[in-house]
Amino acid sequence: MTTCLIGLDWGSTYLRAYRFDARGQVLEKRALPYGIRHLPEGGYPAAFAQAVEGWPDAPVLACGMVGSRNGWREVPYLDTPTGVDRLARALTPMTTPDGRRLHLVPGLRDPVRPDVMRGEETQIVGVMAQTPDIARHGCLLLPGTHSKWVTLREGVVTGFATVMTGELFGLLTQHSLLGAQLPPAVDDTGAFRRGVDTARDSGAAGALSRVFSARTLMLDGSLPPTSVPDYLSGLLIGDELRMAIAAGWADAHTQVHMVGEGPLCDRYLRAAERFALTLRAAPDATTSHGLWCIAEAAGLTSTHATA
Repeated sequence: MTTCLIGLDWGSTYLRAYRFDARGQVLEKRALPYGIRHLPEGGYPAAFAQAVEGWPDAPVLACGMVGSRNGWREVPYLDTPTGVDRLARALTPMTTPDGRRLHLVPGLRDPVRPDVMRGEETQIVGVMAQTPDIARHGCLLLPGTHSKWVTLREGVVTGFATVMTGELFGLLTQHSLLGAQLPPAVDDTGAFRRGVDTARDSGAAGALSRVFSARTLMLDGSLPPTSVPDYLSGLLIGDELRMAIAAGWADAHTQVHMVGEGPLCDRYLRAAERFALTLRAAPDATTSHGLWCIAEAAGLTSTHATA
C-alpha cells in the first residue's frame, strides 16, 4: 500500500506516529513514550528515528510541543484569526539527521487575551474537516490539564481561552493544605456533584471563594476525607463551566462540541447537566485528520508517494 505522508503528534509526554496512504487513511500507527520532557539517549533524532523506523521515505508533518521553545526547533505562533490554509503556508521545514524532510506545524496565539496553544490547532482542523457545520459557527471545548475553549467562524479559529483546571486540581490535591495527608480517594459521584453545584451557586464571588470549603466540610464531618478529591474536581470543573457561561463562550441554547474521550470528558458531561448545558462529542481521530488536512493544504500529499 502506497505511503503518501507520515504524521507525528509530538507532545510533552508522548509521541504518536501515523503512516497515511494516498487517500488520507491511516495504514499504521505507533505510540512511543518520548514526549519532549522524556527523550531517549540521542535526544530528538533518536526518538524520531524510532517513530519512523522501517517506514518509506515520505514527507513528514509534526504538530505539538516539538515545535515549542523547548522542542526540537521553535516555530513561531500564528495570530488568530487563522484557518487551515494559513497554517499550511506557515510550516517550518527542517532536514533530520537521517535525511528526511520534516515540516513543523505552528501553534496559535490569540493576541486579544493573550493566549497560546500548540498541538490543539491540529485537532481543531481535524474537527472542522469532519464536521463542516461546527466549522461554520461553533464552539469547541478541549478538556485537559489546560482546557481550551475555541470559537470557530467560517472555517477559521477566531479566538480561544485556556483554563488551567487540571493543573489547579493537581496542585490543590498534591501540594496544598486541602490535600495534605488524605487517605486514598474513592469514587464519590455525590461529592463531585456537590462541588459542581457549589461552583454553580457561587455567584459573582466565584469558586475561588469556596475552595477552602473542602477542608471545612471535611473537618465538620459532612465530607469524608476520601471524597475531597471528587469534591474539588467538581468545584473546579463547575467553575470552568460557570466562567464559560459568564464569558459568553457557552449558553443553554447552543451545543458545545467536546474534543476527547475517557473519564475526564465523562466528568465534564456530568457537570454540564447541572448547568443545563449541552455537550456533544466531537469526531474521533481529530489529530490524524488534522495532520492530513494541513499536509494536503500545503501540497505535501501530492509531491511524494512511495510503497
